[in-house]
Amino acid sequence: MPNRKRNIQMKFYVTEEEKRLIEEKMKLLPTQRYGAYLRKMAIDGYIIYTDTANIKAFTAELQGIGRNINQIAKRLNAGAPVYEADITEIKERLNQIWQLQRHILSSLR
Repeated sequence: MPNRKRNIQMKFYVTEEEKRLIEEKMKLLPTQRYGAYLRKMAIDGYIIYTDTANIKAFTAELQGIGRNINQIAKRLNAGAPVYEADITEIKERLNQIWQLQRHILSSLR
């Protein structure tokens, strides 16, 4: 149809669950046409993207620190003496946590 305003057709596939979700969201609006709804969402809708790389790095650091502290606690519970190096390592790791947390918070501003 050469006189159509919208003369380019776009197609995509969805799962049954995705189709059900689209239909549920369509019920919230005064439209019953897929084309109108999907066009409106594609043009005016928005996607919230959250970059979790910093949080993953923070979690990895915490896991490493937790392992080190558990090793030190295991030695202490077995009756081994407390070494200054252990205390220093715990303080250094704690400092790393604070630095990483400051970095994450400053990047969110």
